[in-house]
Amino acid sequence: MTISMYEASVPVFSARLKALSNVLSAAEQNALDRKIDPQVFLTSRLAPDMYALTRQVQIATDHAKGAPSRLAGREVPKYEDNEASFADLQARITKTLDLLATFSAAEFDGSDDKMIELKFGQREVSLAGMQYLLHVAMPNFYFHVTTAYDILRHNGVPLSKAMFVGSR
Repeated sequence: MTISMYEASVPVFSARLKALSNVLSAAEQNALDRKIDPQVFLTSRLAPDMYALTRQVQIATDHAKGAPSRLAGREVPKYEDNEASFADLQARITKTLDLLATFSAAEFDGSDDKMIELKFGQREVSLAGMQYLLHVAMPNFYFHVTTAYDILRHNGVPLSKAMFVGSR
């Protein structure tokens, strides 16, 4: 039995974004309960040379909207990256989930071999769709979702692995 490019992407991105939304909700409530300015969490980072929580969520949603769009041959939607609150981040996740809901499995037929053109700074790269999904989009998506979780956990938000994987 094989797994389709659609099944390997859209439902996975959707499930993880829903879990990330729950994690952010828990963080917002924790800030309220502990009387911490939410900006403390939103601007926190794990290391000085890493992005803050807000940017981690932005980049995660960028991969979740970009990969399926590229694989399906659609234009990648552009977001403004101007989120400044938990509500803004939740709205961005919702917008991305709404986009993901518009894709059909048929749009991904043949995308495993479809050449995906990417630009990394001044360097341009061409990858087959499966290589792009498995070696670029998914690892980057998981890195940023995990880092967002870790930033909040590091700041004392009582999160669990079950929340990360979306089973709670």
